[in-house]
Amino acid sequence: MLEGWPLLSLLVWLPVLGGIGVLVAGRDDAARARWFALGIAALVFALAVGLWVAFEAGVAGMQFIERADWISAFGIQYYLGVDGISMPLVVLTAFATLLVVVAAWEVVQYKPAQYLAAFLIMEGIMIGVFSALDAILFYVFFEAMLIPMFLIIGIWGGPNRIYATLKFFLYTFLGSVMMLIALIYLRTEAGSFAIQDFYGLQLPLATQMVLFLAFLAAFAVKVPMFPVHTWLPDAHVEAPTGGSVILAAITLKIGGYGFLRFSLPIAPEASMALDWLLIGLSLIAVVYIGLVAMVQADLKKLIAYSSIAHMGFVTLGFFLIFRILAGSGSRDGALLALEGGMVQMISHGFVSAAMFLCVGVLYDRMHTRRIADYGGVASKMPVFAGFFVLFAMANAGLPGTSGFVGEFMIVLASFQAGFWYAAIAALTLILGAAYSLWMIKRVVYGEVDNEHVDTLTDVTPRERLLLGTLAVAIIAVGVYPAPLVEVMEPSLDALFRIVVPTL
Repeated sequence: MLEGWPLLSLLVWLPVLGGIGVLVAGRDDAARARWFALGIAALVFALAVGLWVAFEAGVAGMQFIERADWISAFGIQYYLGVDGISMPLVVLTAFATLLVVVAAWEVVQYKPAQYLAAFLIMEGIMIGVFSALDAILFYVFFEAMLIPMFLIIGIWGGPNRIYATLKFFLYTFLGSVMMLIALIYLRTEAGSFAIQDFYGLQLPLATQMVLFLAFLAAFAVKVPMFPVHTWLPDAHVEAPTGGSVILAAITLKIGGYGFLRFSLPIAPEASMALDWLLIGLSLIAVVYIGLVAMVQADLKKLIAYSSIAHMGFVTLGFFLIFRILAGSGSRDGALLALEGGMVQMISHGFVSAAMFLCVGVLYDRMHTRRIADYGGVASKMPVFAGFFVLFAMANAGLPGTSGFVGEFMIVLASFQAGFWYAAIAALTLILGAAYSLWMIKRVVYGEVDNEHVDTLTDVTPRERLLLGTLAVAIIAVGVYPAPLVEVMEPSLDALFRIVVPTL
């Protein structure tokens, strides 16, 4: 049915043009802007589902390829395609954006057309990041996504939004400038900006080390990894609910995706030589940041720090492959670590979106994020409490939820690298349970000792739809992750063969 369609171009440009249409249609009519944005977001999600259905799961290479000259003088092309690594992230982006549009329906009253337009435009740009196969096209999308998020936090954010916005922009922009220099160098060596042409280059180790560090500067900030993580809690606290959802569910994944698409296949020897650095920083994120999350007094900050800890698991899985090969020689164990990292990215997209939406539900009613201002919410909002507890347990890695699957795969693979890798990594399950249960105890259970909590009303049908949809997704991946793994496995196996060609 979708054969012959420029499906990726539709997924990239339909939300961008739709966002512009929302600005025009909703200039004087907020209701029209909301319905127009909902229609665009739903159509994009339907196309993303069509992409998944039409995707050939057993094929490792790129599919739905679109290629045309863009800036011929420099050999820059409009070159799109997806494989088993990028396609699930495209679908996740469309899904998260639809949730954000629905979540903003009654809540955002200040400039709703502009708010919704910013998210739609950002959706198209983020899908462009995951679909771009030309390095400069990737870079353009990579940088362009900063603009709508800058506006989202800067206009609809909290009282310290200017500080948080500038910090977010400067961290992410300065890191990516080094990546641009690396891409231009690779163009001189490969003769084109096609990312896959970079994979065949036989570069000396010293050159690979410089390239790896350039990519690290861009992608470590995006993940974000310790110690360049400090922009994220500030951005989350000041961002509106929709901004926090997209930041956690999608934006952070671009860093992990960059490691898979650029760092590992372009500089494999440098990746192996510097794996100690990435593994060390990942384990610090898992343990230290998990401890930091436990002492937070702000709900958003707690969830933001937990996101950093969970994304540390992602980078741990990606760079542990060399230690696994050195420790046990198990190719299957190394592939399991890569798959676990990818599953963890998708799972975290669901769980973090759910957690921030729950905070948004509470904030809309109480206008506070301080944990101390709550207590006994379950007695007034039993349905909400059920959802919140489920999502918190998924955040802690409860078996039967998506949060367990990726983390378990990485811990299982870690044993083949060495006992202490697995032991330290497994601490995230303990720490995750600690800060999640501590949060639930103080917010959901106990006696109602606040008059504002006593007036709370349970979730509306719109909120039930949002939280229920995420609950189904989290449980579905937790109970039956096979369809997701089967889509990813051939592409991850092909990546592994590029990184470690001797096996």
